[in-house]
Amino acid sequence: MNSDGQSAVHTLAAGSALAISTPLVDDWDAFVLQHPQGHLLQLTAWARLKVAFGWSAQRIAVIAPAETHTAITSDVAIRTNPAQPIIVAGAQVLFRQRYGLSMAYVPRGPLLTGDATIDALLLATLARSARRRRAVFLRLEPNILEDDPQADAWHTWLLLQGFQPAVPIQPRSSIHLDLTLSVDRLFAGFSKGHRADIRRAERTGSRVRVGTVDDIPTFTRIMQATGARADFSVHNEAYYRQAYTLFQVRSHLLLAEQEAQVVAGHMVFADSHGGLYLYSGATELGLKSGANHCLQWYAMRWAREQGCHYYDLWGIPDALGRAVLTSDPSERAALEAEAQHDPLIGVYRFKKGFGGRIVRYLPAYDQVYLAPLYALWQKQRSP
Repeated sequence: MNSDGQSAVHTLAAGSALAISTPLVDDWDAFVLQHPQGHLLQLTAWARLKVAFGWSAQRIAVIAPAETHTAITSDVAIRTNPAQPIIVAGAQVLFRQRYGLSMAYVPRGPLLTGDATIDALLLATLARSARRRRAVFLRLEPNILEDDPQADAWHTWLLLQGFQPAVPIQPRSSIHLDLTLSVDRLFAGFSKGHRADIRRAERTGSRVRVGTVDDIPTFTRIMQATGARADFSVHNEAYYRQAYTLFQVRSHLLLAEQEAQVVAGHMVFADSHGGLYLYSGATELGLKSGANHCLQWYAMRWAREQGCHYYDLWGIPDALGRAVLTSDPSERAALEAEAQHDPLIGVYRFKKGFGGRIVRYLPAYDQVYLAPLYALWQKQRSP
């Protein structure tokens, strides 16, 4: 990746008006933010975060002459300078090295157009880049929900391009809350218990404040205590500091205090479409006091103020996502029973109390280049 974003190399695609480009940082982020499939994990800040912790990254864009952009796709083209070509499709791809080989990974991407010529050019370029990096496989994780009217068409097209479905690294099933509702209607959609917990936390003296980078050590300690109690891995202080700093002003740290003691913390993010609930933790007192519920309520309102139209609670048992999409009552009951044994079921009980709807994304799609090593890499993979 040209990590400083200060230069761009354009290569004309043979026999077409299209070209391949390494876009500048501002141009790429502007494209991601206005693309219907755009997502926080495709912003350059996410690549910088991952590069700081062992990954490398590259931005690949398909560009077209400015005068032809309307004919190609007026919905997803972005032009910051009328004299410059515009981006019509692209992907930010991450590379993880291991034993002289790599995996190539496009989180919540690529950003496609629906035009077969443009999209095929992008995928072919991704494949060439992956092979140059000695990738065992290339993984895509499209930011497309299964109930999207075009989901089946996207799925079929990717299979025809030589990809095979795979288990994604990012959560496949989640809960989305509609932030276009009024604040009163949003709150009314919470369960009776969640509304009571929020009011109780406020009544018993929980104070919510906006944190700064100076609060990252405290937030990290809460995350570590939560991880030890709930038996899940957490990041180190440097990671949370980088995540908070790199995404400013799209990151927001909220802390709940009782008797001058921090008892819970949430670090949430926003792109132009949604708010994302990525990192949170609480002490035992924070759990008992309802501070976590209170922080979630503050976080949702912050995301709403950023112009987000949904709030992503980020990860529930996938069996529940499958259950919502089936029309067979017996299959739905079996999936709901299966979900009760998922490690995320406790998290789901907390999240479902805020209302919203269960959603499920399309799977990941892998294009395999070194088949003998593919299964081995899958067993040892790290996000």
